[in-house]
Amino acid sequence: MEEKYIVKILSVEPDTHDVKRFRVEKPKGYTFVPGQATEVTINKAGWLDKRNPFTFTSLNAWDFLEFTIKIYDEHQEVTHQLGLLKPGDELVLHDVWGAIQYKGEGTFIAGGAGVTPFIAIFRQLYKDGEIGNNKLICSNKTAADIILKDEFTEMLGENFINTVTDENAPGYDHGRIDEAYLKDKIRDFDQDFYVCGPDQMIDSMQQVLKNLGASAITVEL
Repeated sequence: MEEKYIVKILSVEPDTHDVKRFRVEKPKGYTFVPGQATEVTINKAGWLDKRNPFTFTSLNAWDFLEFTIKIYDEHQEVTHQLGLLKPGDELVLHDVWGAIQYKGEGTFIAGGAGVTPFIAIFRQLYKDGEIGNNKLICSNKTAADIILKDEFTEMLGENFINTVTDENAPGYDHGRIDEAYLKDKIRDFDQDFYVCGPDQMIDSMQQVLKNLGASAITVEL
């Protein structure tokens, strides 16, 4: 029997112009592995049959849960409605499920909000002093779209690499993540790779990485 947990929103804070961090109550005994997700429902009439998957961006040790969610106002769907919620409103959480899991040091490649499954993984590694030589390569349309920019910079330093596609922004690479770009940024393809982003990007990255000799590729679908 699937469990359901009704939780109150504790706070809603902006991270970028269209990304918000939702902190919510943590049910007693509710645990997860960094990179795992749950399906979330808005506890309001008209929305109870709409379940969307979101990755936990908090850590198990925290006494609340956090989700970092991109709000798509143009769609008038679940994330638009989430963007209207305030502290005290309620969500329904369901069982914890798989999603992406850390297998060892490597390179993480994210497109836009595809970085969210990596947040708790990096936070846990940083807390445990095990960031090592992990790299995070992110592609966004503009510099203003980069999620958790300051925190990732603090955790990863020069191993937090950003490219933007729709503008020439000082201090950032310009262009898409393709074969030539990865050859320039990565010397050794015999390592773990983690990929998350739009479906088209995931398909492209899998092919590009295989062309470059990578075999240990974990994707978040």
